[in-house]
Amino acid sequence: MRCSIVALWTLCGAFLANPASIHAVEAANNAAASIGKEISPFTLPDFRGKERSLEDFADSKVLVVVFLGNECPLAKLYAPRLVELSKEFADKGVAFVGINSNSQDSITELAAYARQHAVEFPLLKDPGNAIADRFGAVRTPEAFVLDQDRVVRYRGRIDDQYGFQTGAGYAKPQLTRRDLAEAVSEILDGKPVSQPVLEASGCIIGRVPTKTPTGDVTYSNQIARIMQNRCVECHRPGEVAPFTLMSYEEVQGWAETIREVVNEGRMPPWSASPQYGHWANDARMSDEEKQLIDRWIENGCPQGDEKDLPEPRQYVEGWRIQQPDQIIYMADEAYEVPAEGTVEYQYFTVDPGWKEDRWIKASEARPGNRSVVHHIIVFVQPPGSDGSQFSTRTSIGGYAPGTLPLIAGEGRAAFVPAGSKLVFQMHYTPNGSVQKDRSMIGVVFTDGATVKQRLRGGMMINFNFEIPAHADNHEVTAKTKFRKDTLMLKLTPHMHLRGKAFRFELEYPNGDREVLLDVPKYDFNWQLSYEFKEPKLIPKGSVLHGIAHFDNSAENLANPDPSKPVHWGDQTWEEMMVGFYSAVDPNEDLTKEKTKSDKADDEEAAGGE
Repeated sequence: MRCSIVALWTLCGAFLANPASIHAVEAANNAAASIGKEISPFTLPDFRGKERSLEDFADSKVLVVVFLGNECPLAKLYAPRLVELSKEFADKGVAFVGINSNSQDSITELAAYARQHAVEFPLLKDPGNAIADRFGAVRTPEAFVLDQDRVVRYRGRIDDQYGFQTGAGYAKPQLTRRDLAEAVSEILDGKPVSQPVLEASGCIIGRVPTKTPTGDVTYSNQIARIMQNRCVECHRPGEVAPFTLMSYEEVQGWAETIREVVNEGRMPPWSASPQYGHWANDARMSDEEKQLIDRWIENGCPQGDEKDLPEPRQYVEGWRIQQPDQIIYMADEAYEVPAEGTVEYQYFTVDPGWKEDRWIKASEARPGNRSVVHHIIVFVQPPGSDGSQFSTRTSIGGYAPGTLPLIAGEGRAAFVPAGSKLVFQMHYTPNGSVQKDRSMIGVVFTDGATVKQRLRGGMMINFNFEIPAHADNHEVTAKTKFRKDTLMLKLTPHMHLRGKAFRFELEYPNGDREVLLDVPKYDFNWQLSYEFKEPKLIPKGSVLHGIAHFDNSAENLANPDPSKPVHWGDQTWEEMMVGFYSAVDPNEDLTKEKTKSDKADDEEAAGGE
């Protein structure tokens, strides 16, 4: 699960043999059977240790029970909305109760969840997930609405704005149905619930295994190694992932979710088809690793002998490049990210004070607050340009989960003319509580006299397209022709929320075509670059084609509005069609050729047109 912002999950039959999982599957497949079920009395401790009983809410006309997880991204995102709903219905005889049934979540962590999100309604801990079993709850967050007789009348999601059913999740600009609120109102009005069952998206509840652990595949001997090699780089304190995977207890609690996202190919994040290309940053998990995870869970998650644990891996702390020569912040003051909703791209222009030409051999963009930064792109605004990312082809760095820092390589560097400014394009994703961010980029300079090859960026781009309303597979193309031999280093497809698939095809001068990169299931949440294991030589006269497909239908749950045609635009509810690439001129040697300034201005060396 290398470099995940969120672990994102939909219900499937991936969790098969663990009896606790079978229980969860059966409950999900028979969700309609929950309707009309009377919930017998129970008593659970709240996060302060006080015993709370179902009978404590006897005077409430309606009781809303929501199963929550401390670290589930969707449970965090919906926390403020649940607080709002509890206040909205407080004077109408409606009570709210939250229940945490995760084996990996402690009472202390539940208390922190309550404080962080200012939750005033009771939050209860369900040791051994007995009450989750009684309800048949599967996910967090999942809501159950009980009438005055404590009969289940509604089960499902809170509303339709946020979800995990597609790719790495979605957030609609506006919700279109307040499902939980509608159900509560209908019960208060004495009406039948119009939609009593709606699938809840979210994290699988971390149940306690009921099967005696057996087998030779253990956490200590195999699974801990897979976690270290594939997951812990980001699933550790202070990193981008929403929860940690550094102990047996943590991994066992998230086991079903891990298996689900691995078997569905959601984690580790990697969208390229294995049929084409060989990539230096390929994050895919091997079939053997997947099979080991399956066997471990099927056998009840045995811990094994702690003596078999691998030596703790030492991860890079701080900068992944060498200590930067200069650190440039996006602004003097931090930007405040709201608790929920969608945030338009934010642009911050800063003057780094470069009075002379600069050659940059390494850079790394770093979020100030990883929990809310979706991506960063830092563009160069040369003197006289308007600052648009498309007024220049130069970006000196970026950040997205899974993206590596820019390291140009021996004898290579990116050129930035004197007097340039930097433009930070910031994409923020709210996480359930108000946050602040002040992101930055660190750069390492080199002596221009030592640079042989200028690192250049190029793109295929199509500004003039219209994606028809309701179109589920609309094609948009772009191309660029190379006027010189070019050594291609990496490729980066870029679309927005309607992006479905992207393919780079190279047409050679003799007419032959080769697929360089195929991304059959594009996911906007992972702004991945694909770095060639061996740089690809593009002969002079070749044409690079980009073929993008967009889904503007209602079947695309991330779609802001399928009823409208879509055109080019900066914001996520608009669209883009761009194929970025990074390259050098294989025949270039600036130490022997014309002056640096002349060469830097020579657009012929960029290769594409």
